[in-house]
Amino acid sequence: MYKIFLTLIFVSALNAEIAGGISVVVKGYAITLYDIKKEMEFSKVDAKKASDNLIRKKLEELEITERKIEVENSEIYEDIKNTAQRNNMSVDEFYVAVRNANGLSSSELKDKIREKLLSQKLYSAIAYSHVSEPSESEIKDYYELHKEAFSHPSAFNVIIYQSADKEKLQEKIDNPMFYSPEIVANEQLLAYDRISPELASLLEKTPLDKFTPIVPDGKGGSMSFYIKEIKTAAQGGIDSIKAQIINMIMAEKREMVLGDYFARLRDNADIQTIRMPQ
Repeated sequence: MYKIFLTLIFVSALNAEIAGGISVVVKGYAITLYDIKKEMEFSKVDAKKASDNLIRKKLEELEITERKIEVENSEIYEDIKNTAQRNNMSVDEFYVAVRNANGLSSSELKDKIREKLLSQKLYSAIAYSHVSEPSESEIKDYYELHKEAFSHPSAFNVIIYQSADKEKLQEKIDNPMFYSPEIVANEQLLAYDRISPELASLLEKTPLDKFTPIVPDGKGGSMSFYIKEIKTAAQGGIDSIKAQIINMIMAEKREMVLGDYFARLRDNADIQTIRMPQ
C-alpha cells in the first residue's frame, strides 16, 4: 500500500511538471514555455508575438496534414541543385557553404527547404485563386513608396583569398598578418548587377574591413572575401527591378489572404492559453 501511495505521488508530480512546461494547447497539441522563449530569442519579439507566431505555425502544420500536402525528396534536391547552380557550385560545395555561413548541417538545410516548400504549396492551395497580378499603376506606386528598399551598393572592392587548405585560410581570417604561400590573394571590383543574388547578399551582410565566412571556390578549394570598399549606393530604376516588385506585391497580397484565413481558423479552433513566460 505504501509503495502504491509513493508511486501515485511520483506520477502526480511528474504530470504537474509536464503541465507546468506547457504554455498553449492548439487543438490538442502543446506549445511549451521553452518553445516560446526560443522563438522570442530567434525572432527578437515579446512573449505575446512569439506565442502568436507559434500558434500560426501550428495551425499551418495541421492544415498541411489535413489537406494531405506533401513534398517529395526529389523536390528538395531540385531546389538545392538549382540554388547551387546559381552560385556556380556543386551540391556538395553548396552544403559546405551553408554550413560555414549559417551553421546548418545538410539534414537541417533539407528540413528548412521542406518546410519552405510545404508552406508554398499550402499558400498556393489557399490563396492562389484570390491573388491577382498587380497593375502598372500598382507597380509604380509600390516602387515610389519603397525606393529605399531597392537601393544597393553599386559595387564591392574586395580581396579574394583562396586556398586548398581551409585551416590556413581560417588562420588568415583570424590573423590578417599571417602569410602562407598556399593562400592566393586577388583584388577585384565586383559590380552588384554582375554577381549572383546570394553572393551580393553575403557581401552586403559583411561589414567594411571584415572577412566573409569561408565558402567553396567552385574548384575544390575554399575562399573568403575581404571587404575593402563599398561603392556608393545606387538605384537601378523601376524597369530593372519590375519582376522583383511584382513578386513582392504578390507575396504581400498572399500574406493578407493567408492572414485573414488563419485569423478565422484561429477564432474557431480549440486553443487554450495556460500561462506565458515571465
